[in-house]
Amino acid sequence: MSRIFTTSVAAVYPHYVNKVAKKGRSRAELDQVIEWLTGFDEPTLTRHLADETTFEDFFAAATVNPNASLITGSICGIRVEEVEDPLMQKIRYLDKLVDELAKGKPMDKVLRG
Repeated sequence: MSRIFTTSVAAVYPHYVNKVAKKGRSRAELDQVIEWLTGFDEPTLTRHLADETTFEDFFAAATVNPNASLITGSICGIRVEEVEDPLMQKIRYLDKLVDELAKGKPMDKVLRG
């Protein structure tokens, strides 16, 4: 089991915010990306952050977007579409979306619109 599975989303979320903010993107855009992937609205996401939900429980409670399989490419040198562990793949999907947002990709492309 990877250590990230038991890490709280709240511990990583500020890093996501900083990453996208450095590139001129907003927290609202980050939250929109997380909502698209997980199905969590703003109050639900806020509750998970306040409760320090682990990534394992976060994604267990999520309704992952059916278009998530359209997320492809490498993150940390690993192709997200080739990750075998389902939970790790969802975490990598999130990482990839945050990375694309930070790189200035248009929101409709980030959300596979």
